Amino acid sequence: MTKADLVDHVTALGDLTRRDGEVIVETLFESVIEALRANDKVEVRGFGSFRSRQRKPRTGRNPKTGESVAVPAKRVPFFKPSKELRDLVNPPGAGEKALHGKSVVDPHHPPAM
Repeated sequence: MTKADLVDHVTALGDLTRRDGEVIVETLFESVIEALRANDKVEVRGFGSFRSRQRKPRTGRNPKTGESVAVPAKRVPFFKPSKELRDLVNPPGAGEKALHGKSVVDPHHPPAM
């Protein structure tokens, strides 16, 4: 879904003009961005929370030349979905794929221990 699709969806929900829908979506995004810039947490119950996380400085590598590059410390946005959202996206039993009566474990996402 793109930003334009989201505007269309918001506009279709009520008796709104496209411009009204754009203002609503832009205001929401700007509010989240300003809160993250101020190092505040944005929590939407039933959806999830946005916050910024601090990354430490590290040494990276230029993939083209193989040369070491210093990567400075920085803050990055982070989204943590709520339990309700995770359950809606992954209904119970959806993570198991039956193969001859046995469940198969995804090697990229092993089960929590």
